[in-house]
Amino acid sequence: MSQHIKTPIIPTRQTFAKQLGAHELNLEGICVFAAIGFFLDTDGYFKDDYVLAPGQQYSLDEKAIVTESKPWFDWHYSPRSISFKQALNEFSQLFETIIREQTFGKKVILPISGGLDSRTQAAALQQIGADVSAYSYEFDNGYNETTIAKKIAQTCDFQFQSFKIPKGYLWDRLDSLYSCNGGYSDFTAPRQMAFVKNYESMGDVFSLGHWGDVLFDSMNLSQLSKQEELDVLEKKLIKKGGLEFAMALWNGWQLQGDFKTYFRSRLEALLETIKIDDTNAKLRAFKSKYWAPRWTSVNLSVFESVKPIGVPYYDDRMCELICTIPEEYLKNRQLQIAYIQQRAPDLARITWQDQRPFNLNNFHKNKSPYNLPYRISNKLKRVSMSLIGKPYVQRNWELQFLGETSQRHMKKMLLESSLKNWIPETLISKYYDHFYNHNALPNAHAMNMLLVLSKFNEAQLHGEKN
Repeated sequence: MSQHIKTPIIPTRQTFAKQLGAHELNLEGICVFAAIGFFLDTDGYFKDDYVLAPGQQYSLDEKAIVTESKPWFDWHYSPRSISFKQALNEFSQLFETIIREQTFGKKVILPISGGLDSRTQAAALQQIGADVSAYSYEFDNGYNETTIAKKIAQTCDFQFQSFKIPKGYLWDRLDSLYSCNGGYSDFTAPRQMAFVKNYESMGDVFSLGHWGDVLFDSMNLSQLSKQEELDVLEKKLIKKGGLEFAMALWNGWQLQGDFKTYFRSRLEALLETIKIDDTNAKLRAFKSKYWAPRWTSVNLSVFESVKPIGVPYYDDRMCELICTIPEEYLKNRQLQIAYIQQRAPDLARITWQDQRPFNLNNFHKNKSPYNLPYRISNKLKRVSMSLIGKPYVQRNWELQFLGETSQRHMKKMLLESSLKNWIPETLISKYYDHFYNHNALPNAHAMNMLLVLSKFNEAQLHGEKN
């Protein structure tokens, strides 16, 4: 029996179908995955995989093979001649409408950070009188982010819990995490997995702030040529060490041509699908069309494995609104800042993490000499922690991959598994050695990807259990 599927502008989950072709590994697509951390466009692990693209109407046959597709939405930039005040009013009304629809009559679970997206949600949830159970987390020996989140929750009169991301939680939850994201993301990015068991008793529905920072900001770029836009995009997409890792895989598998040419041609073709002249609006559209559905959305599945989710910035109406807002109003998070200042001025006075120690009212002072005292004291604190054997933690892989116990797990997953049956053993050994015996930072992304590919290998290719 045939199916008809209409995908949202930004889907909250991947929908898998099939296309005609051999059921064999999509090695070129996996190389892209290795470079940027997600699959591009409709790619999957196998050549006959097809992940439905956003903003499309599809017909599938009884074997789930795509037989027809046509777009129902195309990203555009059609700025209206409106005042900033009108844009703010439209955003405010729509944002609160969406959040009210997604949370009405339910206890809301709100993850709070020290940034703007969740703070904007907090203001809206307070405005509509929602029953909220908020929480935040921070790395063990990392920046004390929960201090800001707690102030936000207390100001809004929300219930609040704080968590610390512990060292080595990943190894007990690797199977569960793979079952959630299917190996379409690395395993250290979804830090929420550390306390997934706590969510069950916290409320009825998540309100998640993903993608607000992309829609409601500008890259502040001048108008660029097509080649310059490709250069910017390539730089933003490729992870630290990702290009070298992808090239090593490409050459190890002896694929035709070279990875850099292949990758750039893929990006160029996808960028051509976006008929927008303005550079900033065009790159925002690219990220929303190809990045959000295949990267950001993948790990929403962790939340959704426990409770339903609401993602207000993903709403079709919000995407449509963004296409009509003048770019100058989106620069530097103006709309979100103005919304918080208007709806919840007390929240505006709380430290903005990205601009610490300044807040939404005075962050323009985050420059020398005003920020020197904070920068000096913060540097001294980090140095002193390192001197007493507690290095400052900024990334989850530092907690999950480093240390003897984690190294044993990683060795078993990478060096003592059948991963070497399809990834050259010399390549695996090289990255393992460089990460643990030389410099971890430039090799961390490759280790993340090798761990994902090892779990995929275990689950899909060889059925082994380590």
